[in-house]
Amino acid sequence: MRRYTRLLAGPSWVAEYGDPERPEDWAYMAGFSAYQNLEEGRAYPPVLLVTSRRDDRVHPGHARKMAAKLAAMKQPVFFYEPDDGGHGAANKEQAAFLTALGLAFLRKTLAGEGDV
Repeated sequence: MRRYTRLLAGPSWVAEYGDPERPEDWAYMAGFSAYQNLEEGRAYPPVLLVTSRRDDRVHPGHARKMAAKLAAMKQPVFFYEPDDGGHGAANKEQAAFLTALGLAFLRKTLAGEGDV
């Protein structure tokens, strides 16, 4: 959230989320920014991050950065970033695949299986 206004459609969300350049806005935003609230040494449940290289609303760099930080913290993180798509599935086949991916992740996570 610290630099979301510098990527793609980020500036259009200032009215909704706040402006991270304004100290009073950032003080509030820092409280709900998942990236900024990760704590070293704390155990987190497995996370599946899904993005698309063609998402023109939420830059895939946000998911990449979160995945990298979780991995550096030795946390269980799974990352999927296809070439196609956008801000959602590109077609029904991809929608079905993403649904299956999410459900498989959920099933294996709840079963305590490490390999998703």
